[in-house]
Amino acid sequence: MTNENTAKSIARWVALGALFLVPLTPLIVASSFFFPFITGKAFFFRILVEIAVVAWAVLALLDKEYRPRFSIIGAAVIAFVAWMFIADASALNASKAFWSNFERMEGWVLLVHLLGFFVVAGAVLRTEKKWRAWFLASLGVSVIISGYALLQLNGSLAIHQGSTRIDASLGNSAYLAVYLLFNVFIALWLALTETRVWLTWSLVALSVLEGVLLFFTETRGAILGFAGALALAAILTVFTGGKHARRYAMGALVFIVIIAGSLYLARNSSLVQNNHVLQRVASISLADGQTRFTIWSMAWEGVKDRPLTGYGQEGFNYIFNTYYDPSLHAQEPWFDRAHNAFIDWLAAGGLPAFLLYVSLFISAVVMLWKSSALSRPERIALTAVLAGYAVHNLFVFDNLYSYIYFFAILSLIDSQVARPHKRLEEAPTLEAEAGMTYALPIAAVAAIVLIWTVNVPGMRVASTLITALTPAVAGIGANIAVFEDLVAHPSFAAQEIREQLVSFASSVAQSPSATNEEKQRAVALAVVEMQKQVAAYPLDAREHLQLSYAYRVAGDGVSALEEIRAASKLSPKKESMWIEAGALAWDSGDVKAAQADFAQAYALGPQFTELATYAAAGNIAIGDTAAADKILLAAYGTTVVDNDVLAVAYYRTKDWPRLTGIWKLRTSAPGASAEAWFGLAASYYAAGDFANAITTINKAVALFPEAAASGAAAISQIQAKQ
Repeated sequence: MTNENTAKSIARWVALGALFLVPLTPLIVASSFFFPFITGKAFFFRILVEIAVVAWAVLALLDKEYRPRFSIIGAAVIAFVAWMFIADASALNASKAFWSNFERMEGWVLLVHLLGFFVVAGAVLRTEKKWRAWFLASLGVSVIISGYALLQLNGSLAIHQGSTRIDASLGNSAYLAVYLLFNVFIALWLALTETRVWLTWSLVALSVLEGVLLFFTETRGAILGFAGALALAAILTVFTGGKHARRYAMGALVFIVIIAGSLYLARNSSLVQNNHVLQRVASISLADGQTRFTIWSMAWEGVKDRPLTGYGQEGFNYIFNTYYDPSLHAQEPWFDRAHNAFIDWLAAGGLPAFLLYVSLFISAVVMLWKSSALSRPERIALTAVLAGYAVHNLFVFDNLYSYIYFFAILSLIDSQVARPHKRLEEAPTLEAEAGMTYALPIAAVAAIVLIWTVNVPGMRVASTLITALTPAVAGIGANIAVFEDLVAHPSFAAQEIREQLVSFASSVAQSPSATNEEKQRAVALAVVEMQKQVAAYPLDAREHLQLSYAYRVAGDGVSALEEIRAASKLSPKKESMWIEAGALAWDSGDVKAAQADFAQAYALGPQFTELATYAAAGNIAIGDTAAADKILLAAYGTTVVDNDVLAVAYYRTKDWPRLTGIWKLRTSAPGASAEAWFGLAASYYAAGDFANAITTINKAVALFPEAAASGAAAISQIQAKQ
């Protein structure tokens, strides 16, 4: 074998090996990494792509057959990735746009790896005719994932999200849903063209199983995509298939309509309402999607500010803060996605990114139906999965697994329709002796450099952060030292490290086992690091809020209030900002400012009883009980409301009768605790009603004999004051 052939063979097998390991990605769970269900998978995929790319580069130099070819799909992919480079470079937080964070592990770094995967898979699997084998390997992994999900369903394995929605080794039910969505149709596609009967029926069975499991993820966007894909496949078969195929397709279409219609009509029945899965699926409605509609409207307002380049990847938080809709108060406090992949790309890269993203779907479908290399059943199955994925993306954001399958299908279609590029074909090949002598050694070094620079630093930080957050045998001081080492070496994860540091410092400050020196050391470090974060990204309301928390832990209420004021300017309609400001103002003794802040929060969201409670407390603080009662009556229909915020307000204003009223509510509630009775006694005591205080304690002891000693001590204390 010549040196050229040896080098080619080594490079080919390395590229193939890396590509065939990619389907294993969903199985990777790196428990020693921060966000173990995300980070380990992402690093694994990146490393495999980097190895595959350098191996393919050697192949392309040695053999013209492996060189990139031209198609509108490839052009769309390259243009999309190139434009996002421009958009990310001009982002408000360019570093985060390029590198993302541990929670998502996306950014432009992922996009360029997906481009590498697209190019290498199209070249290597096209030449080796291995596409079918690659997808079969992927389905083999999906069998393991499905088995994991089945064990979760019967209670043998825990569901990581702590709910009834299965997530397997992906750690998120929505991620599992889109993974299953792709594999259902890939299994059907391969089944339709398989000649071995046993494998055909095995693929059909797998498709049915994973279709059923998809419903148990309870991810409504994926379920809608699945139903829509099945319906589209049936419609396409009706119009393009033979006589028998059209008959079966029509029957399937009628069946889908009947099932969907029956579920809708029975949505209020006990059968549906008593089944969590059916209830969630049947609840799909326009009203149910109101939160998403609100977020999409916010996104559009943000896009109008930066229509050309958007905010860069991971930049949606700027839109969310600036154009926050107060109706979202009861939802999660921080949205980093629009929960619509199309709008996410519109926000991240402006109108050009949106159009280029859409062009990926359009070019794929157009070229799919122009291809003579793929059969009609293959065209229908692949069109259906692309359509199902598009519907899914109208309600859910993308993730690593959906990206991998999407780009794999794009690469598959591209490899069947792309034509050789004249200049690349005419470029000279590498001389035979240079393959082993130069090409492979350089490629090996390049792979090592790529892996070391792109992945190893992040892997080290992801591991070290877990160490910092895990109680050390050597004590809290050891954990602080790990954090000090982390912040001394800046990385793309600086935001996550600093925010985790604030939380850690807060826990240390409250820990009875921590020394004063350790508390001061941890809190000071948190303050300094969050100051750096705010200085670097002054337009991010979240960072100002985190710095405010750090100042509060440090006991610097003045600085904490300044930072929360800065955050509220950046997100003026976010009620929680005004509540935080009011609480800090109240603690500092400025009750008028507290009342004004609470009133502002209430004005933004008068429909939320929590905000009404704060507004009432603010009025109580300034002595306007009548105004407080009016707010409480409107919100609760009564002025006697069991609420800790109100209890604090009554305590601080020495309104003992109203405080006593709250404790009476708590003692009259079913299952009232001993603490509630002692709280009522304390309120009588504070009011100077020693007799009722003693009577209440005696009742508590009668109900809770184990509290006799505490009761006796409390009575002795009261009697000493009489």
